[in-house]
Amino acid sequence: MTPGRFGHFVAIDWSGALGERHRGIAVALAGAGNGAPVLVRPGHRWSRGEVLDWLLRDLPGDALVGLDLGMALPFADCGAFFPGWDRSPPDARSLWALVDRICADDPHLAAASFVDHPEAALHFRRHGGREGARFGGGGQKGGRGRLRQTECAQEAMGCRPCSNFNLVGAAQVGKSSLTGMRLLHRLAGRLPVWPVDPLPDRGSVVTEIYTTIAAMAAGRPPGRSKIRSHAELAEALAALGSEPAAGSGPIDDHASDALLTAAWLRGAAHDARLWHPPGLDAVAHTEGWTFGAR
Repeated sequence: MTPGRFGHFVAIDWSGALGERHRGIAVALAGAGNGAPVLVRPGHRWSRGEVLDWLLRDLPGDALVGLDLGMALPFADCGAFFPGWDRSPPDARSLWALVDRICADDPHLAAASFVDHPEAALHFRRHGGREGARFGGGGQKGGRGRLRQTECAQEAMGCRPCSNFNLVGAAQVGKSSLTGMRLLHRLAGRLPVWPVDPLPDRGSVVTEIYTTIAAMAAGRPPGRSKIRSHAELAEALAALGSEPAAGSGPIDDHASDALLTAAWLRGAAHDARLWHPPGLDAVAHTEGWTFGAR
């Protein structure tokens, strides 16, 4: 394993919203050294399909790519993603394939068909007060929902993770995660996804990020992780040893999340401890992990 080999660092703020193009998607790139991170195609409203194409066609060959989404669902707590469903997949890659297969007719890498599936729906909390009978795990309802082991690690760090089975509220990440699983399924055999795939000695690698971890590393408290001005962004980037990003005045938090996290990845990638967090081996192929959670 040679984490210090990366020369480019990409952070992608993702969106699970309906439709083709999304204000919530931002792609940022940082090179080696301490130069300013930059937005890829600034001002462009990305589609999820365009992000996939960019990863496959335009990504530098030595990039560490962070996707702000949950790469899998909780497994370790119940011994299954979907306890009680005979089609519950045994690992993350099988989960990605199942989501993609059920959503084959959903355009733009959407995942509405999966959460509407009669068996899968039992495990999700959806809008309109619809909560599946197994949202809490087993035969339980209510509560905050199930968490992955990496989300428990995030919580111990002071973050406020949300269950990927929760599709309601501003903090929910379930929709982003499910649409992201369709993208990850399409990367199979083309780009490795750590830690579902082992970290190779060369080439680009995709992993999961949580932008709040980057903000905390830059001195932002978990409850104030969002940055909406270039002045605040410059201060946070300076805390990470990075030159300021171009621009002045307001900035939307999708762009600032991506820019800050790309700069954070540049430094964090060299920390060997982040590639070997406690508890990783038990869940690497099922739940995956968030890079930086420890």
